[in-house]
Amino acid sequence: MTSIKALFRRKPWIISALILFGLSLWLFSGHQLHPDETPESQAAKDNASTPPPLAKVVTEQFTVQPVTRTLSLYGRTAPNRKATLGAEVAGKVDNLLIRKGQRVKTGQPLIQLDKADRELQLARANAILKVRNQEFNASKSLKKRGLQGEVAFSQAEANLIEAKAQVRSLELALANTEIYAPFDGVIELLYIEKGDYLGVGDPIISIVDLDPLVISADVSERHIDKIYKSQQAEVKLVTGFAATGTLSFRGAVASESTNTYPIEVEISNPEMTLTAGSSANLELILATESAIKITPSMLALDEAGNLGIKTLAADDKVHFVPISIVKVEPDGVWLGGTENTVEVITTGQGFVRDGDTVIPVRHNSVDLGGSE
Repeated sequence: MTSIKALFRRKPWIISALILFGLSLWLFSGHQLHPDETPESQAAKDNASTPPPLAKVVTEQFTVQPVTRTLSLYGRTAPNRKATLGAEVAGKVDNLLIRKGQRVKTGQPLIQLDKADRELQLARANAILKVRNQEFNASKSLKKRGLQGEVAFSQAEANLIEAKAQVRSLELALANTEIYAPFDGVIELLYIEKGDYLGVGDPIISIVDLDPLVISADVSERHIDKIYKSQQAEVKLVTGFAATGTLSFRGAVASESTNTYPIEVEISNPEMTLTAGSSANLELILATESAIKITPSMLALDEAGNLGIKTLAADDKVHFVPISIVKVEPDGVWLGGTENTVEVITTGQGFVRDGDTVIPVRHNSVDLGGSE
């Protein structure tokens, strides 16, 4: 041992040679492994030979049902007819036969004006008419016998016509001293009081017809081609009253300011208890389609960004189905474009793609995490 130490002291290069030899052996042993065969690459190679685990998804079966596609509109109620009656003859208001807010029938008397001397004037005109009629008959008889000329006969005929016109004018004036209801309705406004003097044309009464009640609304140019006369509509008033109405009018010219078309829907109001001028919601019935109802959380997007649902095929593969929204309700969405019966992925659809094979878990069977 002493001799070896002495040797190293005399020849220290031997130590350097031994160290160099050891390093060469270590480096040489490293080159015997393939460069890619690191522990990490070897683990990756082992994992590549084992297929990844299949994803679990929850599915639920849906069957299509008939659902009505509707168009929602905002509208306002309005009377079916409205008229403002005016005085056709001058005179003092002699009697008010109705009051504001009263329901009236067609032909019912509303206002009585003072007749003044119109009855006497009519009696006088009738007496003159009788005379003119006798004069005409006498002139006609004389003309036939050649005892009277054509001019005298024409004058007698003109006098008779004038007398008839005078009688008719006074009859109308006398009749117009009493104002009648032009249709069934409600007295909305009274512009006069008993004793007022009216000139010809002065407004007297405003009357409205509320049966049927009309709901006016506007339809956009995108939907006007789906609107037609006699179309059914569900009407809900702000008071909570609901009824089914019929479309009675569809405008043919759009508004220049809004590019919308006016429409009118009528609902029955025989007792005239529903009022005009209140807000209303319209649901126009467009068509009936087959659809399934799901919650919005079940919707998914494909790689192109199209909206749809992910369904499960018979081989447990994911299938993306593009859909069309038929109707939106507070508790769900009605979707069209599916088969009659479809199994929809309700949970986990965001983690699988079209064509992936999955492990389906039927609704309410087990949790996604499986049992412990």
